[in-house]
Amino acid sequence: MAETAIAVCRRFSDLPFGQIHYREAGIPGGRPLVLLHGSPGSAAQLVPLIATLAEHRHVIAPDTPGFGDSAPHPLNAPSIADFADTLVQWLDEMGLADVDLYGFHTGACIAAETAIARPDLVHRIVLDGVGLYANGERDRLLAHYAHPFESDQHGAYLIRAFHFLRDQSLFWPWFDRTRSARRDGGLMPADRLHGWLIELLKAAGTYHLGYRAAFRWDAMARLPLLRHAMMIVAAADDPLADDSMTIGDRLAVAAWLRLPRSDDPAYQNDRAEHILKFLNISASGYKNL
Repeated sequence: MAETAIAVCRRFSDLPFGQIHYREAGIPGGRPLVLLHGSPGSAAQLVPLIATLAEHRHVIAPDTPGFGDSAPHPLNAPSIADFADTLVQWLDEMGLADVDLYGFHTGACIAAETAIARPDLVHRIVLDGVGLYANGERDRLLAHYAHPFESDQHGAYLIRAFHFLRDQSLFWPWFDRTRSARRDGGLMPADRLHGWLIELLKAAGTYHLGYRAAFRWDAMARLPLLRHAMMIVAAADDPLADDSMTIGDRLAVAAWLRLPRSDDPAYQNDRAEHILKFLNISASGYKNL
């Protein structure tokens, strides 16, 4: 797919607890494709994918409550089911009654839980990177991975937020700065890191709620409840790639695909092409990608 100049527009819609910010592109008509971002950014990180998919589909990508420019979630400690409930409210407010869902990391958990809660609203699902956390690992992540960045008069919180993002490129998990935890991709480009930091700082006091909900979500208990055509994908360098492959192998309904590394020039187009292929092929053939 060649690069395009597709316009990605920014809009707001109202829910009882506040406004939801979303990005929209493509020509309305046909089944909308709703994209759900991961933590700790916003739909801003999905703009290249939005623009590419919008050549073929009507694409809508909300900022999850408490992320980007959306209002915080009304609950103090929302679960993935709570985030899914607010997504359903937003879909109803938008008049979207039949959608395809794509979710990345935390967004994948929310997409799946939404389809479980309201199967009538969802046609097909693409989950991009899904984690499996044993109890010990889950406890360690909950204890150390994500906490609010409280502002101070010295700006130290800005450095902490920057290092939190920078080190995610270098280690998994980011706080385990040991040789065994090193990732091999190196630092992300400075402009991408800057954009990601800006989105994180918008949600400095609430971003951690998405992480904590995702760490607590039990993928192997919840995903078998889905009755939708589902594809699971992950970039080869995604720290959740092995977990995603395990889930794909265990669930008979899931098509599993390992994409190129996210720093591979082919990654963006390959991901978009496989998403579109999966969403367009017949129900009887979706396992044979």
